Amino acid sequence: MRVTTDLWVSALLRRVFGAGGFAAVVKRGAAEAGAVFVLARSRLGEIALFGPAPQTSYDSARPDDRFFTLLGSGDDATVLDARLEREKKFDTDIWVVEIEAGAVPIEELLSVKTE
Repeated sequence: MRVTTDLWVSALLRRVFGAGGFAAVVKRGAAEAGAVFVLARSRLGEIALFGPAPQTSYDSARPDDRFFTLLGSGDDATVLDARLEREKKFDTDIWVVEIEAGAVPIEELLSVKTE
């Protein structure tokens, strides 16, 4: 059984804070099943946007996991903000979480698929 998005985001925030980072919910979506987008900022000013991975990335052995894919990165936040605005117009129930993970690699916080 897949946990609700609200619970999953709460757990992500606790993991980030527990690792000495910072996290905030920028936009709260549907509590039960909203898609999650994560803006990850580094302390050097770089930013990366992660969104839900395509359905083909999911493993039938682990159908309840949440997988993410890198949607864009760089130091120009306006490009990534524009992408998020398009996503919000497409689906008003999305969640946007911004994190600064600190010393913890993003791959330890999110299941990132590179396919």
